[in-house]
Amino acid sequence: MEQLDIRQLIGEATEYDKKQALEVKKPKSWCKSVSAFANGIGGKLVWGIADDDTLVGLADAKGDSEKISEAIKSHIDPIPDFKLSFAKCEDKEFVVLDVMPGAQTPYYYIGDGQMQAFVRVGNESVVASVAKHKELVLKGSNVSYDSQVSRWRFEDMAFTVLRATYFKRTNRSFEDSDYESFGIVNEKGELTNAGALLADYSPVRHSRLFCTRWNGVDKANGVMDALDDEEYSGSLVTLLQAGMDFVRRNSKKAWRKTPDNRLEYPEYPERAVEEGLVNALIHRNYLELGSEVHIDMYDDRLEIFSPGGLMDGGSIKDMDLMNMASRRRNPVLADVFNRLKYMERRGSGFKKIISAYKEHEGYKEGIDPVFSTPWDSFILTLPKFNVVGVEGVYVSDVNDAEDNNERGGQKGGQKGGQKGGQKNEEKTIDTILQLIKNNPNITRKILAHTVGISPSAVQKHINRLKAAGVIIRHGGDRGGYWEIVD
Repeated sequence: MEQLDIRQLIGEATEYDKKQALEVKKPKSWCKSVSAFANGIGGKLVWGIADDDTLVGLADAKGDSEKISEAIKSHIDPIPDFKLSFAKCEDKEFVVLDVMPGAQTPYYYIGDGQMQAFVRVGNESVVASVAKHKELVLKGSNVSYDSQVSRWRFEDMAFTVLRATYFKRTNRSFEDSDYESFGIVNEKGELTNAGALLADYSPVRHSRLFCTRWNGVDKANGVMDALDDEEYSGSLVTLLQAGMDFVRRNSKKAWRKTPDNRLEYPEYPERAVEEGLVNALIHRNYLELGSEVHIDMYDDRLEIFSPGGLMDGGSIKDMDLMNMASRRRNPVLADVFNRLKYMERRGSGFKKIISAYKEHEGYKEGIDPVFSTPWDSFILTLPKFNVVGVEGVYVSDVNDAEDNNERGGQKGGQKGGQKGGQKNEEKTIDTILQLIKNNPNITRKILAHTVGISPSAVQKHINRLKAAGVIIRHGGDRGGYWEIVD
């Protein structure tokens, strides 16, 4: 019998369960972990360890191992690859079961009149959700969601955004034969799910992007209002471009003059944001209904949320982010975005995001992106760089750079923009107040559209009016109204 440190063996396992004794009459208590490990990244079960980690050992390790083998063959279908071994520590014997990740998913537990597939969530084995079960079925069939035939017709769809973006980024025309080579239609001309997601007016209703710039470091709770919020739908290419525009609109950008150019220092490295959003849109689980990709911007950070965790169900904290293998949940979409030059075929997305931060002029130890995988989802957190008050650096709102009419024009740089700026600003404020007076229920979006400036620029004026006690907001964005005090 092999002599080894049982604690070291457990410590080396990214996924494991421990049992004090073999429950022969309750096989589900541990067979569910066999199902979950086979449906995920594999794992270990160790018998002979109490819940408080006390090493109690087994009285008959050899007999228990035979019963474990028989129970797996009787209660798990299909039977996964596994290995049983023994360990000895402090003169006590233990049984170790290694369960390998399976290719014939889902692996079911059968017993008590039930047939259930389990997956790992944290350190627990739970019944797979409907969406997760569908994903396991596709994985076991070696089929991806995006390659399946959709329920819509290709003839009813338009792809002008995809075609125009392809020409702009590659300088090549999109030919009719590319629809099949891109995977938008199959060899029979039937529209795939990837094609439905890339159509100008995507019929996949849950393929949307929600963007919010929150006022503070937390989401609004009825007291704080969102400074800017948008909901986008349409082609995945449209969602990517709209999301990037939203981040630019709600960010500041700094620059330092050089003899023949200028160096830019954004609050968020654009390469990191784009890579994070591309990953969120391409690798999300589209079988998960009722959930969308979100961009949430706060005073100190930006978060990108995507439904669906890692492909194998593991935790990102156990991964080497700089050397992760490429595992693509939606390979057709990944290939399309590779052809559009938005991403590379090899799995280098995390590396790009990390590198973009380390290469930023304002990088300091600890200002790093954070990747997390809570409950079958993925969240990328990007800390905000402070670009205000840096010596020799000029700062402006990206929004304000677009609002030339409000600033009095940007010709000639900041100096030219200041001419007539105060007069134009007063005129803008008067217009906002008149619009509020005429319609106390008017929204920030309508104000921005009517005045001809960005929503964040409108919010800046509103904040000044609030601080001056000129206006008061009653209620939230929906159902609330404005009151002019003076």
